[in-house]
Amino acid sequence: MQFVKSRVQCDIDFDRPGRQAGFLRAPHSTNTSGWGTVQIPIYVLKNGAGPTLLLTGGVHGNEYEGQIAISRLAQSIKPEEISGRLILMPSVNTPAALNHNGSRMSPLDGRDLNRCFPGNPAGTFSDMLAHFIDSNILPHVDVAVDMHTGGHSAEFALCTVMHDIDDPELRRKTLAAAAAFGAPFNVIFSGVDEGATLTSAIERRKILCLGTEIGGWGRVSVEALRIGERGVRNLLCHLGMTAGTPETLQKDGAPGVRHMVVPTPACYSFAPSGGIFEPRHLAGDLVTKGQTAGWLHFVEDLDRAPTEILYETSGVLWAACGPGRVLRGDCVAVVMQAYEELKA
Repeated sequence: MQFVKSRVQCDIDFDRPGRQAGFLRAPHSTNTSGWGTVQIPIYVLKNGAGPTLLLTGGVHGNEYEGQIAISRLAQSIKPEEISGRLILMPSVNTPAALNHNGSRMSPLDGRDLNRCFPGNPAGTFSDMLAHFIDSNILPHVDVAVDMHTGGHSAEFALCTVMHDIDDPELRRKTLAAAAAFGAPFNVIFSGVDEGATLTSAIERRKILCLGTEIGGWGRVSVEALRIGERGVRNLLCHLGMTAGTPETLQKDGAPGVRHMVVPTPACYSFAPSGGIFEPRHLAGDLVTKGQTAGWLHFVEDLDRAPTEILYETSGVLWAACGPGRVLRGDCVAVVMQAYEELKA
């Protein structure tokens, strides 16, 4: 396949058998480096016939478990162990990952890469990179997993995520892939701003796509990393790219994945003003409509009473607010419910 014209350079031959490790090189002119580039690591392993699986981590630089899981897989798996092709990008938004303590946004242009797809080859760094991934990498791909966590904004109940896909056969295959990945939950949802995400770009090409939300609060979770590393290996087995069968036994003894859904805007709770948010529950807890989600405290004001925030629906707490201090409009909780369609 010929590359679509882009300012990003890549010397990887996606059709060459064996293992390749290299970089995408995105031009970035600075005061001290007029011909400078941003180097974004990429691995391609190809052996025989089989599907192409794309694994991406670090689209947000402060989300760490996916970066570790994909990097470790890239350094350990050998081409002769697979049938098909693996494209591994452990740290897609490398400048954000290398920023002090990691950042969600790119420090080069202040953009959220996961709100820039399908991108623009003449745009800023984030636009340019999104365009290259969309136009020069995704056409190779049959299955994709974009690994995320809550970063510094939330902690999630460990899960894969997917959108509610119109195509019944693709929905069935995506649910089966999520079951094979083996996180405790798989969540079908439509976020607040999904149209410009990498997941949406993948789905526009009718490619089977999963995301993850494993961990958060700006640190590396032992259990989330275990689930992420096991999950990508499980998916390789599920796709017939490696030998073996997926292992989906959960830590609590459950035999597999619970499919969930975030069906309505009532599942989201937002801060009505700025303050310190005191949560009342942890991700994974059962909650009920009308129950206290938390309190907003205004310590800078004399004798100002805290504001109570209530859940507007019942279910399982999917996302629990990460930072203590929040701004007006910040999401402080998301509730998920059982995916009843599977029982029909």
